[in-house]
Amino acid sequence: MFALLTDMIERGGYWGILLLTFVETILPPIPSELFMPMAGYVAARGTLSLPGVIAAGTTGSLAGAWFWYALGRAIGLDRMRQLAKRHGRWLTLHPRDIDKGARWFEKHGGPVVLFGRMVPAIRSVVSVPAGIAHMPPGRFLLLSGIGSFIWTTLLMTAGYMLGSDYDRVAVWAGPVSNVVVFGMIGIYLWRLVTFKAD
Repeated sequence: MFALLTDMIERGGYWGILLLTFVETILPPIPSELFMPMAGYVAARGTLSLPGVIAAGTTGSLAGAWFWYALGRAIGLDRMRQLAKRHGRWLTLHPRDIDKGARWFEKHGGPVVLFGRMVPAIRSVVSVPAGIAHMPPGRFLLLSGIGSFIWTTLLMTAGYMLGSDYDRVAVWAGPVSNVVVFGMIGIYLWRLVTFKAD
């Protein structure tokens, strides 16, 4: 899995990284903690530049955040709850998650968007309550962009700094990445089977 992801990043280049981070933001089962450090590692090998991979990763992440924000803004709380009730099994999103997110955003506002973009479990869905609450688009993009940039920079710089040591890390990173990917798939399938709309 390690070699496959590294090869995908090298072949896809900046556009591949942008697409991966976009899809990762749309579909939470794909962990950014797995491929973002690899993008930094590819940059350390000289195939891509570190500023370039960070820019591509931040842009893809922000595009995914905008997707969820625009969806929340367009359909509102009630219809978002209905969407979660109808399709939540596939999105691994429950109507009560929507309510919880809306209450949390109402209480904390902007910091939820800024810091939420750096929290693995809620990075993808933090944009929904911001859209539902009709947070000004410019403010959303600014706060979400800053949060996405910090998160992307930390992960990719970590991979970049490992540099040549990453080859040694690959010895155990390969099996670990397999466990992470199959673990995430397992969790998704478990949530799929046990999901109850009410």
